[in-house]
This record gives sequence, C-alpha cells and structure tokens, in this order.
Amino acid sequence: MLLQGLRKQLSEHPLGHVGPGLITGVADDDPSGVVTYTQAGAQYGFNMLWAMPLAFPLMAAMQLICARIGRVTGKGLAANIETAFPPIVLRGVVILLLLANTLNIAADLAAMGEVAELTSGIDRHWMTIGFALGSLLLQVFVPYHRYVVFLKWLTVSLLAYAAVLLTVHVPWRTVALRTLWPELRIDSASAAVIVGVFGTTISPYLFFWQTSEEVEEMGRNPAARPLKDDNVAARGELRRIGWDTWTGMFYSDITAYFVILATAVTLHASGIRSIETAAQAASALRPLAGNLACVLFSVGIVSVGLIGVPVLAGSGAYAMAEAMHWNEGLERTPSAAHGFYGIITISMLAATGIQYSPISPMKALFWSAVINGVVAVPLMIVVLLLAARKSVMGQFTASWPILALGWIAAAVMGAAAVAMLLI
Repeated sequence: MLLQGLRKQLSEHPLGHVGPGLITGVADDDPSGVVTYTQAGAQYGFNMLWAMPLAFPLMAAMQLICARIGRVTGKGLAANIETAFPPIVLRGVVILLLLANTLNIAADLAAMGEVAELTSGIDRHWMTIGFALGSLLLQVFVPYHRYVVFLKWLTVSLLAYAAVLLTVHVPWRTVALRTLWPELRIDSASAAVIVGVFGTTISPYLFFWQTSEEVEEMGRNPAARPLKDDNVAARGELRRIGWDTWTGMFYSDITAYFVILATAVTLHASGIRSIETAAQAASALRPLAGNLACVLFSVGIVSVGLIGVPVLAGSGAYAMAEAMHWNEGLERTPSAAHGFYGIITISMLAATGIQYSPISPMKALFWSAVINGVVAVPLMIVVLLLAARKSVMGQFTASWPILALGWIAAAVMGAAAVAMLLI
C-alpha cells in the first residue's frame, strides 16, 4: 500500500506528466558524455563553452522532428525508414546502431562503477555488475508506465552538476565573454574535442528512442490514434511535443554547459588539463572544490547512467524489433516480446563482458564515437527526408524553419565526421 501510494503521488506530480523529451535530454548527458564535456572544460577552460549554445537549437530540431514522426505516424523510426527506403538502408543503420550502443553502454557502466567505488569503497567491478543487472531487470520486468515515473524523477539528478558550481568561485563576466567570443586556436587537438562534444550531443540512438517513446506513450491511451488520422488531437499534441522537446533539450544542453564550466573553473584553472575517466575527474575535484563537489559529481554520473543505459539498450531493441517485425515495447511482458527483450539482454550482457575483456572502456567509447559519426549524417538525412514527405507525414510535414535547423545540424555533423577522419 505504501509503495502504491508513493507511485500515485509521483505520477500525479507535474514532473510525472512530462513526455519523452525530458528523458531523452537527460540520456544525452550520459556518463560517457559527461566525460567528454569534462575533457573539454579541463583542456580548454571557458573557450569551449560556445559549443553548447550552438548545439542547442540543432539538437532540439532533430529530436523534435523525430518525436513528430513517431506521434504523427504511430510508428517508430525504423518502421518508417523501412517503408520509404531500400532495405539495405535500414539494415546498415540498425547493425551500426546496435554495435555503437553496446560499446557506449560498456563505457557508461565503467564510468558508473569507477565513481561508485570512489565514494563507497566497493570494488568497481562488483558495482558495474550490480548496475548492469539492476538496469536489465527493471527494463525487462517492470512495465513502462511504472518504470518511466522513476526515470523522470532521476532527471532531477542533473542539478548535481549545477550544484558543483556553488562550491567554487565563478567569474561570470569572463564566462559570458568567452561563451560569446572564445579565444580558441583551431588545430587537430581542439578539432578532436569539438567533434567529441557535437558527437555526444547529437547521437543516433536518441533519434530512435524518442520516436519510439512517442509511440509507447500513445499506446497507453486506448483512444489515441496517429495524428495523421486524428486532426482533432493534433494541435494539442504537437504543442505538447514542442514544449516537451525544447525544454528537455535545453535542460540537457545547460547541464553540459555547467559540466564544462565546473571543470573549467576547477581543473583547468589548477593546471589539470588531461582527464580520461569520470573517476579521475571526481578525484581531481576533491582537493580543489571539496569533498561535496566530488560526491555531487559522482552522484550525477551514476544517476544519469541509470537513465542513459536503458535508453541506449532500448533504442537498439526498438530499431531491431521494428526491422524484424517483432513485437516490441517496454509495456509488453517478456513472453509477449521475447525478441525485443532478447536484444536488450544481449546488449547489456555484452557491454558488461567488455569490462572483463582486453578492450578498454575508453577505447569502446572511442569506437562508439567513430561509428556514431559514420551513421549520424546519413541517418539525419533520412530523418529529414521522412519529415518532409507528405506520403509519410500527411498534412503534418515539418515546417521549413525546423527543417532548416535540421539540415544545418546534418551539415555540422558531416563536417565533424570529416574532421574526425582527418585528425
């Protein structure tokens, strides 16, 4: 009774009514993403802050387009790609997505285990196994409508990174100046960091996740239909999607900004310029900003990992299930969607196994970034073409300003991918 009452109170809170945009935004700041932002702040200080204001409208536009595709068509991204493009396009995207996601999960689990060992003293490998199994069991055995409530509350954990700034002095005038006018020399090293920041901010797995979660949310309402078949609900639903996505991406973007800023005023200012793991960042914060800053940073890593890991595993499972025409959805029981949950299980176990293999988690993160860089641009082009097709979207094709931002995002990611290959 106590747990039922708690669930009811949580679901009735305003936070319980926000949609997939918030969870997607927080998942974007997963542990491997935080490590990337930490590297940017430690290495270049305030001179990398400009990247986040630039990334915000681009990432928001792409996620908004994906959310609209899901709600308008009533189908996930993979299912829509299958109907509009040759089979080889879908197969190539899904295979690369699964590989990149598994490597990314491995890097996230490693980061969670490392910072948990730092604050609890328990061996990182046991903590990693605990996080992996706990996340897997929740995804498989807890229905989506219950699980999602706790995911939404975990999004509050991103405030931990803002709280780190309360423990140190921040020269806000200089911060504002460098955000608008950085003193940055573009060379191979700075280009690599820029590629990493944009690559972790605009990621293919988020496209699949938010599209599928709009379909999942629609399935919770027996009266809901795809918007192209329901003009009455369209105006309110599209307004809700817009608000949810823009605010979720802003929350994600401002958090990344805070991570870069916090490490700039602590690590960079103290001459610490090379950070490779989350535990190294947390340990370095302790003598500079106090034990509280270290704990807050570590709590943030673990909490966003508990969101990011299910999103990574789930997005790949949605894509594969749609491509193979399997039953799919986190609301279904394992017996009703064994292929879907099988992909989640394989991804999680493979990622956990990497912790005990010769493959370094940081190498896994690097190759994940490479694969995402390869798949992101063609996938973004496919998404933009889908959103502009009346045969797919009916009367709800994306507006030209949103499409323009999407094409700019594709161009930026294309330039980043080329830079990544040339560096």
